[in-house]
Parts: sequence; C-alpha cells; structure tokens
Amino acid sequence: MLYLILKTLHIIAVVMFLGNITTGIFWKVHADRTRDPRLIAHVIEGIIMSDRWFTIPGVLLIVIAGITAAIVGGHPLLRTGWILWPIILFSISGLTFGRWVAPLQRRMASLMKAGAESGTTDWATYQRLSRAWAISGAAALLAPLAALIIMVVKPTLPAF
Repeated sequence: MLYLILKTLHIIAVVMFLGNITTGIFWKVHADRTRDPRLIAHVIEGIIMSDRWFTIPGVLLIVIAGITAAIVGGHPLLRTGWILWPIILFSISGLTFGRWVAPLQRRMASLMKAGAESGTTDWATYQRLSRAWAISGAAALLAPLAALIIMVVKPTLPAF
C-alpha cells in the first residue's frame, strides 16, 4: 500500500512539473505576440513565480516520492535501467534549467520591464534571449518527457 501511495505522489508531482513547464511556454508565446513589454514582463514574472510555487516543489516531490517508492518497491536505483536513465535525464533538465532557463527568464523580465518604463524596448536583445530560452527550455522539457516515457514503458536499458 505504501508503494502505491508513493507512486501516486510521484505521478502527481510529474503532472505538476510538466504541466507547469508547458503552460509557461504557452503563456510566454502568447504574450510575445502582443509585443507589449509591460505584458511580456508580467507574464515572465508569472512564469518565474509559478516555477517557485509549482516546478520546484514538483521536483522535490518527484525525487523524494520516486526514490522512496523505488526503495520500498525493491527496485535498485542504479541497477534498474528504466529508473537510472530517467534520473539522468531529470538531472540534465534541472542543470539546464538552473544554468540557462532561469537566468534567461530573469534577464528577459528585466529587459521588458526596463523597456516598458523607458518606452524604448530593445527587441533585438529580447529576441536573442528568447531564442536561447526556447532552445534551453526545449532541452529542459524534452529530457523529463523522455524520462516519463521511459518510466511508463520500462524498456530494458543498460544500468550499473
């Protein structure tokens, strides 16, 4: 019973995590189409806040519930390929988010806020930052999506 509870918490956390990331992308694209720096800054600041409220707690719950479920279920973490590779992919996602996505979000929000206040927006810089955010964000999203697929399908993969 404990295993099923932990597994359910793990799945709920994955839904929270992936759902928040994908809706953040949607709202940023939606705001960018307006070319309104005040609205874009507001949306990016909302994405940053939702990362604090949903993505980061989702990460913690994914890790805690997932590792605990594996231990309770008798699955060796590093010797079970369908657990090991999602851990690696999830780590890549986290590193990508921390190294590139989050700093880019802060820079884009600051740039748009400054543009809204001054009345002159540096669109070329914003587009450059936005492209970098899209590329790094894609990696931060695709890695855990691949991890989700591996966790569901449970293919035979190499492990230690």
